[in-house]
Amino acid sequence: MIDEVETDVLASWPSRAGAFAIDMLFPLAVIVPVLLAAMTRYNWLPWVPFAIAGVAIVFVSSLSRCLAPELTGWSLGRALFGIAVKGRDGKPAGVFRLLLRDIAHLLDTAALFIGWLWPLWDKRNRTFADLLLRTEVRRVDGRPRNVVRTVGGFLTAGAVIAAVSAGVTFLTVFRHEQAVDNARTQIADQGPRIVEQILTYNAGTMKDDFARAQSLVTDDYRNQLIQQQQAVEKNAAASNEYWAVTSSVISADPTKATMLLFLQGQRQAQQQDVKFITATARVTFVKSDDKWRVSDLSVLPGPAMNKGGK
Repeated sequence: MIDEVETDVLASWPSRAGAFAIDMLFPLAVIVPVLLAAMTRYNWLPWVPFAIAGVAIVFVSSLSRCLAPELTGWSLGRALFGIAVKGRDGKPAGVFRLLLRDIAHLLDTAALFIGWLWPLWDKRNRTFADLLLRTEVRRVDGRPRNVVRTVGGFLTAGAVIAAVSAGVTFLTVFRHEQAVDNARTQIADQGPRIVEQILTYNAGTMKDDFARAQSLVTDDYRNQLIQQQQAVEKNAAASNEYWAVTSSVISADPTKATMLLFLQGQRQAQQQDVKFITATARVTFVKSDDKWRVSDLSVLPGPAMNKGGK
């Protein structure tokens, strides 16, 4: 730790801005690319990554801007520009005061960033946070030796970490998008045929047709399908055949997809005429053991008929 020789010269706004940028650059360079990769990989809700990023950046920057000055007398940015945060009595601000000051900078930001520009016309070059915590930023002599080299080393390390993180983020995003495209293509091709096989059965092969249908659905949906099949057997339905006319993938990710299908078909009970049928179905697929299976199938209601010409 190098002894500081305090001067009564207030730190200029550019030196304060430069020191702040240096102090924040390292945590931002490390945290943001990693966070972007995690966001893409885990599909978090929009507010979650911002909350995590805020907490992480505050924590890392607090180590640099609040704890480091207590241990070494400087933060990286302030050492480079030869400035330090002091109380109005000229004494060091201390860890707790510096932490409160950084939190109070939220007021500088909330006021449309006016608080950050306040030093440009305040006679003691203070932000709103300085006014609230009774601090000032002054120039000091006796900064650490080789501070430029030290700061350069940290920034270089941050740049390397950011580059590696950016590379990992790119690969994560690329692989995720590629997996989504593959899933969409697979569902567009396999989905209609899977649904056709689940809904189609014939009197002579009903047992085998039902067993095949059960193999095409997830464990959670299988019981519901079996109940529907049992109802069909009780009603002595002879045959049911569906084919997909049009289909559209609504959403897709590597392990889950949703599709909308318009189906046409025919149904014939024993000793009855063939009935032509249509249906629109919303189907959810889940991928397990490298196979797509139906986890939910619901027939959407048709448009309501306007009775009485009204």
